[in-house]
Amino acid sequence: MNTLIPARLAALRQAMQQHGVAACIVPSADPHLSEYLPEHWQARAWLSGFTGSAGTLVVTARHAGLWTDSRYFSQAERQLDGTGFTLMKLRVPHTPEHLQWLAEQLHGGDTVAVAGDSVPLAAQRQMENLLGEAGARLRTDLDLPGEIWTDRPALPHAPITEHALAYACTSRADKFARLRSAMRKRKATHHLVSSVDDIAWLTNLRGSDVECNPVFLAHLLVSADAGATLFTGRTKLDDRTVAALAADGITVADYATVTDALASLPAGSALLLDPGRVVSAIAAAIPVTVQRIEAANPSTAFKAVKNADELDHIREVMRRDGAALAHAFHEIEHQLGEGKPLTELDVHRLVHAARAAQPDFVGESFATIAGYQANGAMPHYRATQESHSALKAEGLLLIDSGGQYLGGTTDITRVLALGPVTAEQKRDATLVLKGMIGLSRARFPKGASGPQLDALARAPLWADGMDYGHGTGHGVGYFLNVHEGPQSIRPPVTGGALVPLEPGMISSIEPGLYKPGRHGIRHENLAVVVEAEQTEFGDYYAFETLTLCPFDRRALDISLLNPDERAWLDDYHAGVRAALSPLLDGADLAWLTRHCAPLAS
Repeated sequence: MNTLIPARLAALRQAMQQHGVAACIVPSADPHLSEYLPEHWQARAWLSGFTGSAGTLVVTARHAGLWTDSRYFSQAERQLDGTGFTLMKLRVPHTPEHLQWLAEQLHGGDTVAVAGDSVPLAAQRQMENLLGEAGARLRTDLDLPGEIWTDRPALPHAPITEHALAYACTSRADKFARLRSAMRKRKATHHLVSSVDDIAWLTNLRGSDVECNPVFLAHLLVSADAGATLFTGRTKLDDRTVAALAADGITVADYATVTDALASLPAGSALLLDPGRVVSAIAAAIPVTVQRIEAANPSTAFKAVKNADELDHIREVMRRDGAALAHAFHEIEHQLGEGKPLTELDVHRLVHAARAAQPDFVGESFATIAGYQANGAMPHYRATQESHSALKAEGLLLIDSGGQYLGGTTDITRVLALGPVTAEQKRDATLVLKGMIGLSRARFPKGASGPQLDALARAPLWADGMDYGHGTGHGVGYFLNVHEGPQSIRPPVTGGALVPLEPGMISSIEPGLYKPGRHGIRHENLAVVVEAEQTEFGDYYAFETLTLCPFDRRALDISLLNPDERAWLDDYHAGVRAALSPLLDGADLAWLTRHCAPLAS
């Protein structure tokens, strides 16, 4: 536990009292509503000590709670111990959502504060409606954590670079022409984009303001006729890049001046914005004389569908990534066999070094999760110098990792048997694999969405009375964020959007199973939606598996696989061997050949 946390909580309550605030909400968000945040906006982690990527704090005079989901229960319990914060488990029976809980605690006339640069416009309206029913009011003009965070980190200033057209595949001019066509269909004269992955994709620029994500802090204001303004740090761009942007009609302005530009929009303008991707503090600058057209950013759907050239690059990246992992996994196996001491931190080091040796590698797509035995039961576990486990020549090691390459983004999970494993571990690993195979082999009609397919991955676990608490699949960017919308594969949510899966969309397929204190299983491949066939009932789609890396069959009970599943596994391993063999030699090639051998009949 960070011993400073109780003092920070006390300081926040003092600030609340000074401003007459009954409750303070601290989300995990920045002005771009990113999943992963620059340190400047990690107020929730600074206040509570909880470092997971998802969670919301609610602080009142008598209670301080952290709401997070099952991926982080074990981590949160450990990190919150003794801090004064209580874990409030999301999506658990009898535990209300944070707004519902807060509404039940408030009295008429109470004030609730949340920083306006950390809450989307749509969520602000939801909060106002719910709190209004309790007679309370919402203030978004107070950043109470910011008032007490005296050593708050500065905004990042990493350089912004061009994503070369050879890899970007589509010019800026073509992307903006497509965007303006969508704007005109909406009758919008202007369009505000605040989501950094959309901006990076549209401008063919990349940065490193956010750990593991090649994006940069910026807002973008586009005119439907011609011209656009990129609001970011001018010193982050060299003169050549600024000139290239200007040639495409894009001027560069200071990051903080986006609200001034919005306030100066002419009366009668029509501004397209996504209320789920623009924060209330930015939207507040829009004059009442400007019409708001609220809809999803067109670029979000555009970039989700990878074109043929992008997919060619991604397939080559998967070969390089698979070869790197084959080398790293063989090295782990070899060093353990030699009796060399290894820890989870060494796994991270070996995997990173193997990827870094590959052409066009830029960095990790997220911090490697290397969880040995019971640590694997924490889906977003991260080994640290202060807390990590040594590996032994027994049990299971879960490795979830990914790379950022100029030609694509990878994300893969494998479970390695480091030695003898229990019958329970083998059974669990096999049931999860059966779910992955079931979804990977799916055929589905045009218009089907991820929530309609999610149960295919869970069915083998459900049959044994088991389940997992996270989604089955997320979209993946193209040398962009490893988690990308709008599509996802997860259980249906009441009122949730059903985004159809389209050819060219890349998704992870990653069912899991977690038994706290014992072991965790997750198998993950990336797959792209492809056209399958036309029938009298319409067009049908399928998944093409992109990831190339063997499964460790020593962790499986092959007898639980039916003939179709065995055939899928043999076919997959034959493809992995054919793709990776030219990139490997010596002991690494022998390791690959052994792990890709056909199953015994």
